[in-house]
Amino acid sequence: MDSAFSPTDAHCAPFVRQTLTTQSLHFSFAATQSEMQTQHPDRLTLSYTQLMMGFLMFHPAPEAIAMIGLGGGSMAKFIHRQLPGAQLKVVEINPFVIELRERFGVPPDGERFRVRCDDGAAFVQAPPRDYDVLLVDGFDVGGQPPALASQAFYDACARCLTPAGVLVVNLHTGDPGYDDQLARLRLAFDGEVLLVPDEDDCNAVAFAALQPLRHRLDPSTVLRLHRQDRSAWHGVMGAMSRLAKRAKSASAR
Repeated sequence: MDSAFSPTDAHCAPFVRQTLTTQSLHFSFAATQSEMQTQHPDRLTLSYTQLMMGFLMFHPAPEAIAMIGLGGGSMAKFIHRQLPGAQLKVVEINPFVIELRERFGVPPDGERFRVRCDDGAAFVQAPPRDYDVLLVDGFDVGGQPPALASQAFYDACARCLTPAGVLVVNLHTGDPGYDDQLARLRLAFDGEVLLVPDEDDCNAVAFAALQPLRHRLDPSTVLRLHRQDRSAWHGVMGAMSRLAKRAKSASAR
């Protein structure tokens, strides 16, 4: 694991809640940061994580993916297993979160996968390379940190993408700054933002790109992976259908 922080830095330690069927990560009982089914540890169970995989509908064969926010590692595990042709770098600021990676079955660092203890806002200002996909799912006990919702942050996200790259941001619709976050995203990407609510409308996933999204829908990779591993993609296909309908509706306006 790469590290730019000392374990003594002030961060809130999360806790793990265990039931007969699930294991979840929390900073408080008010919100679930990540959830894993103990019988199906590689499935994506939270609807917003299923929806975030929609980047494959716009960029079917990404080679370089970066993620800000590890949480319980649900998406990191899913991408690592389902996309063997992609390299994934995860940036997580909280060392206490990273300490729980083995408990949630997050794979060790290797050639295709690495977790870096660092500030995501600083990472996008000086990324080691350009990325085909950048996923932002960074929350702490107070919600989404201001540093991951500023104009400077979204502008930097746009700069660190490849020409056809896609930014995917998980937003909490109840955040007081939600509308401002959307406005900043649209400014950074010249309005090329597609917003898709999750099933319960508590979260919305924003897809942003420098090239038009609405005419790039390509479900080929998603359909192929679903045929290969129907168990892992259980639930995800419904999210892909909602995304496709939203994109087609937006393009018709």
